Amino acid sequence: MASLSESPAERSYSKPLGIQFLEYIKKAKLSYTTHQAIVLIVTFLAYSSYHATRKTTSIVKSALDPQSSDVSLKFPWRITYLSAPAESKRFSWVLGDGWAPFNGSDGTALLGELDVAFLAVYALGMYFSGHLGDRMNLRYFLTVGMVGTGLFTSLFGVGYWAKMHSFYYFLIVQMIAGLFQSTGWPSVVAVVGNWFGKKKRGLIMGIWNAHTSVGNITGSLIASALLSYGWGWSFVVPGLLIAFIGMVVFLFLPVSPESVGADSEEDEVGSPRKNGEGVSEPLLGSESDTELKEKPVGFIEAWKIPGVAPFAFCLFFSKLVAYTFLYWLPYYISHTAIEGKYLSNDTAGNLSTFFDVGGVLGGILAGHISDRLDARAITAATFMYCAIPALYFYRCYGHISLVMNVALMFICGTFVNGPYALITTAVSADLGTHSSLKGNSKALATVTAIIDGTGSVGAAIGPLLTGYISAESWSAVFTMLMGAALIAGLLLTRLVVAEVAARISESRSQGGTQPTSEGGELDV
Repeated sequence: MASLSESPAERSYSKPLGIQFLEYIKKAKLSYTTHQAIVLIVTFLAYSSYHATRKTTSIVKSALDPQSSDVSLKFPWRITYLSAPAESKRFSWVLGDGWAPFNGSDGTALLGELDVAFLAVYALGMYFSGHLGDRMNLRYFLTVGMVGTGLFTSLFGVGYWAKMHSFYYFLIVQMIAGLFQSTGWPSVVAVVGNWFGKKKRGLIMGIWNAHTSVGNITGSLIASALLSYGWGWSFVVPGLLIAFIGMVVFLFLPVSPESVGADSEEDEVGSPRKNGEGVSEPLLGSESDTELKEKPVGFIEAWKIPGVAPFAFCLFFSKLVAYTFLYWLPYYISHTAIEGKYLSNDTAGNLSTFFDVGGVLGGILAGHISDRLDARAITAATFMYCAIPALYFYRCYGHISLVMNVALMFICGTFVNGPYALITTAVSADLGTHSSLKGNSKALATVTAIIDGTGSVGAAIGPLLTGYISAESWSAVFTMLMGAALIAGLLLTRLVVAEVAARISESRSQGGTQPTSEGGELDV
């Protein structure tokens, strides 16, 4: 075992084999910027594959249960109108219509139970994954999670060839898959947080967070293309894909600058661990501490970090809104008369992707604005408040025309997914390097898991409540969503006030015209 006094260059054995191979080909050490590019690309592919495997279930639902809405992507897009909402859609197989036990009268309910079970285990597993991630090599941890996800995603599809018709088989496989899926987010955010400092973190992570939409669309395309060959392939191929990318992670992912002996180039996107950056009250500050303490942070201790609890509960309601759209938007579109006509399930599924596209723009805008203002809480709260009128206008005026529907849907995606993306990426990384930790880097995964795990509970509750409420009134559903957005914004009030006070204090101190006594009072 190497001694602690060894220089980074002497610890080349800790570098991933792929990094060693690239340096051998180049016959020179990889630059810090090159390592950062590798981190962004590999983690982007990794989490895109997580979402691709997660999306397959919603695509295959139409094959398992002919009564469910077909939300697969089909190209070229055709806008198809119906005289009434699409109800039962028969999907013919050589083995018969649907797949037992999901083709019965309770098939839709059983599929809903699979979704809830998956999300519940995913949310619970997130807390444990973050705790373990801060105590293990994240490259190994992420690889195991991806290979495990691939295995159990494939096992769900194997039920097609094994002629498996036991609901409990599919339930157990989905629950274990959800457990392995929970390893992804804390790991990738922790790795990216290790390599990028605060100054450009919001913008970089906003762009990087497009992996969610890329993964959703890719998963839809793969699952839809393979569905005609047998629904099992729609699970096996994405499962093999994530396992393959898991091996890419094992071979190429540098967990931190220290692990590969990379030297910071002292630019504005330098590693927080190299620069000793911390996040001080209200959220971002200039305090630094060069002392590195590598003792992992406990679960309760991580909750006590200033800002973690407010952002975690804010994400609970933010994800409640976002995942309700993810699971129910195609169904809502197909059951809402637009220009007096109803869209087919295929067209509704295609159009719903504009919500994801708006979400990509929202994530980038939220990250960039929060970087420029140096105020994460103000940005997140503002987006959540803007989501309220956006949701109202979409419900009230989305039926006027197709163009109006798409435009308002895009705006909803921007304001709903913007703070969701910001909190799960830049904010989580910021809080994982909070000044109260005194440079301890062993909190990134735990903090990320706490925030996203809490949000995932809301992600499970939102679609579940919508299933019951929508049977009575879609207006009531949108009222629930607007209420959730309002609560999400209000939960950040204390942090918003602190950030506003900090900005005012900063502007006054830069003015240099205040008496010293006034400046002293502002510093208190």
